[in-house]
Amino acid sequence: MPVELTAEQFIKKLYELLPEGEPRLQRDKKVKGDEEYLGLPLASVFSLAKEFTFMPPAEIEKLLESSVYEIKVGGVSIMDWRARSKKTSEETRKELFDLYIRRHDRINNWMLVDRSAPYVVGGYLADKPRDILYRLARSDDPMERRTAIVSTYYFIRKGDLDDTFKIAEILVNDENDLVQKAVGGWIREAGKKDTARLLTFLDQYAAVMPRTMLRYAIEHLDRAQKDYYLGLKKNRRP
Repeated sequence: MPVELTAEQFIKKLYELLPEGEPRLQRDKKVKGDEEYLGLPLASVFSLAKEFTFMPPAEIEKLLESSVYEIKVGGVSIMDWRARSKKTSEETRKELFDLYIRRHDRINNWMLVDRSAPYVVGGYLADKPRDILYRLARSDDPMERRTAIVSTYYFIRKGDLDDTFKIAEILVNDENDLVQKAVGGWIREAGKKDTARLLTFLDQYAAVMPRTMLRYAIEHLDRAQKDYYLGLKKNRRP
């Protein structure tokens, strides 16, 4: 029988990546709450996580509960690798999806969301009703709102753009800059599949959306188009 991969094993190997094996916990001012970080390159955390792709969801949850940032990154990365694997059963995909939604309190910054939402959430919902995304889009928690739009990246890759633009409409006046950046970035990506649809969205909302969102959305347009939509924003009367 294969050896079960555990949270304890992952944490032990993670600490072995530190120079001389010495933990150097520091405060990470960019992370919500009192979480701490080791200062490890995230690429090395992602690589280690791939070795633990088939860790049981119950063990992954233990990683999410950690106060150390890289351990949580490891947890969401394992979820992502597992969700991407063709060997993963539908039952396990549901477990990962349920874990993500249930423990969103621990998936509490933009990187943790972006690292896992597209495949863990979006991939699972690809052939299912997507009502949960609309509930998240109306959440008081900005990271839940970010999950709502970021999850649609999986759909965008398949040329399925409806939910991206519908959720963007819900979030078009969002006051949180991390949500603004995600909405702008995701409709920009959707625009690569259907430029006309992006332009139609901008025609309707460019004048009212936050400037940060607008700048992300128009990043790949030509200069004349950028100037036009920025002009709509500039010329809008209060």
